[in-house]
Amino acid sequence: MTMLSSQHAQKFVELYQKLDKNNLALLTSIYHPDIQFIDPLHEINGLDQLKAYFANLYQNIDSIEFEIHQRFEVNNHLILYWQMTFSHPKLKSGKNIIVDGNSQIEFHNGLVTFHRDYFDTNAMLFEHIPLLGSLIRYIKSRVNK
Repeated sequence: MTMLSSQHAQKFVELYQKLDKNNLALLTSIYHPDIQFIDPLHEINGLDQLKAYFANLYQNIDSIEFEIHQRFEVNNHLILYWQMTFSHPKLKSGKNIIVDGNSQIEFHNGLVTFHRDYFDTNAMLFEHIPLLGSLIRYIKSRVNK
C-alpha cells in the first residue's frame, strides 16, 4: 500500500478551492480515468462522466465555494469535513444555501480513484423547493418535539 503524500491531498484541496465552470479541465490533473464518484444523488464511473457531471453542475449554479474544516490522511485515504455554500436561481430565491458534508477519497499513484461525498440532500435541495420544503420542515419539526 502506498502512502498518501500530503502534496496530493493539498493539490486536491487547492483545486476544489478554485474550481469553476471555466476551468473544469483541471479535474484531469487530480482524477484517475477510472474514477468512481458517489454522492447521495449520483453514482458516476469514469473521468468523462465526471467531467460531464461537473459541467452540468456548474452550468446551473450561480456560485459555489467549499470551506475545508478538517482533513485526515491515512495511507492512501483522505477524509475531508467541509461546508459548501452555493446559490442556485431556482432554490431559496437565489440566496446562499449552506450544507455541511464530508468526503472519503482514495488515491492511487497520486490520482483520485474513489471519491464519495456524504451530505444532507434535504438541506441542500429538497427543503428549498416550494411545497416540498414546507412539508419536510413540518416533518422535521414534529420529529424534533
